Amino acid sequence: MSETHTPALQYRFDGPEDAPVLILAPSLGTTWHMWDRQVPELTRQWRVFRFDLPGHGGAPAYPAGSVADITGRLLATLDGLGVQRFGYAGCALGGAVGIELALRHPERLASLALIAASPRFGTADEFRQRGVIVRTNGLDPIARTSPDRWFTAGFAASQPAITDWAVQMVRTTDPGCYIAACEALAAFDVRPELTRVGVPTLVLVGSEDQVTGPAEARTLVAGIPDARLAVVPGASHLVPVEQPAAVTDLLVRHFSTAWQPAPDSATGQMPVLAAPAQPVAVAPPQVAPIAEIAPPAAQPEADGRADAYDVGLKVRREVLGDAHVDTVLGYADDFSAEFQDFLTRYTWGEIWDRPGLDRRARSCVALTALVAGGHLEELAVHTRAALRNGLTPPEIKEVLMQAAVYCGMPAANSAFRVAQQVIREETTPQE
Repeated sequence: MSETHTPALQYRFDGPEDAPVLILAPSLGTTWHMWDRQVPELTRQWRVFRFDLPGHGGAPAYPAGSVADITGRLLATLDGLGVQRFGYAGCALGGAVGIELALRHPERLASLALIAASPRFGTADEFRQRGVIVRTNGLDPIARTSPDRWFTAGFAASQPAITDWAVQMVRTTDPGCYIAACEALAAFDVRPELTRVGVPTLVLVGSEDQVTGPAEARTLVAGIPDARLAVVPGASHLVPVEQPAAVTDLLVRHFSTAWQPAPDSATGQMPVLAAPAQPVAVAPPQVAPIAEIAPPAAQPEADGRADAYDVGLKVRREVLGDAHVDTVLGYADDFSAEFQDFLTRYTWGEIWDRPGLDRRARSCVALTALVAGGHLEELAVHTRAALRNGLTPPEIKEVLMQAAVYCGMPAANSAFRVAQQVIREETTPQE
């Protein structure tokens, strides 16, 4: 694949060719079929564009390791089709792409709906740990537990066909692309930037969502100036699948009343419109979604230029994990704080951030050096880091076998014992 070529996304259109384009974007591990129940109603007014994430739904397996990368591929696909302006509704990772569009490409966006979304998805540790599990065990452990994360227990029990569909959808995803998408979510954090989202936004969430629930939704609404919140009772993470009628109604009402026109091509200015009507949450008789407006909240201003410490802290967290770094820094006092500052700046902000080696190679070097020095506690930390950096257990074994020749059998024997325990802990799926 050429370095300058942006791979197109797998997509489909439904609806009238002359209607305005409305994009429906999927969640991690799903395909465009998660929106099947919304399409018949939405195509009455819009030309619906759906796409699959890389390696999902049989799409070409070109991993995208950042939300910006996925967004760039989406825009390149739309550019090739002549689509310049559109409404956008995205679920979870698809919602992150929507926020990225609003922040970096606002001229393309007419209106936005964020479903089961968040300005930061959990912690980086959680998603990088998921990548370790997939790299070691494949996607089956993730697939088997997906219904627990995506649906309420009652829905999963009463809809076995949909539950099985969800499991198979994850199982057929390309593991490398899934891991890259986890990395994209691990690095995504736009909390300080939400006030710059300038399009009308509907934030929609299931009341029982344990992944990105009402608390995350309210953070979005508090930060985005023109945002409204709709909470759908009795629904979990994949609310468009679990409560399709309620979601469809909310989307129709939002995009019908909050479609911002394109800026004038001559002046570059946006026409002034009356404030859009607040979407009314209407659903089938058995479900009554609640729509509410959360008060705005002041956001901290983004920091300016990052120095070596800021860079080092970011790299240190990405490699070692937030939990480890928080623990180490939490123990720092007047005696050790200066050393921790020194370590962060020079080990992580200088050496680990140098471009000459990738992180996999640096992990190999670090493991070998720690074996040679007999630093078993640090070896455990860096075995976890090596897994997070993309080394597989067989590759770590080969590093330790190589170290046995050059560092001595006793050192390697101790190293194998430590690494074996860490690998068992890190790669055993949590049921």
